[in-house]
Amino acid sequence: MKTIVIAGRLTRDAELRRTQAGDAVLGFSVAVDDGYGERKKTLFFDCSLFGKRGQSLEDHMRKGSQVTVSGDFSTREHDGKSYMQIRVSDLTLQGGKPSEGRARQEPEGSYGAQSGLDDEIPFMMEWR
Repeated sequence: MKTIVIAGRLTRDAELRRTQAGDAVLGFSVAVDDGYGERKKTLFFDCSLFGKRGQSLEDHMRKGSQVTVSGDFSTREHDGKSYMQIRVSDLTLQGGKPSEGRARQEPEGSYGAQSGLDDEIPFMMEWR
């Protein structure tokens, strides 16, 4: 396993899809700035979050939102281009770009695969 942690902004609203077996998969893309000044470039990561966590987060994953993602890193080739992919195990909403009409940002939340939290209540967190 190749684990990676990235922080960036969503390039589009997250999209909930279903596998052939009917399992939920939340797909989204994260843009990450790399370098500074004239050498600055943007890297794009295609991310997939499986199961109930993906379903419960769909409404909170909007274009421009800041997130931190960790998970299993892989690449794929298509039409001569390389694409970087992450199978998400942990996701943290960083707040960030507020939507129109909102004075405050959403509270930060962390959604770990190994947490003992109830998947039905995505914003309940307990720190010890």
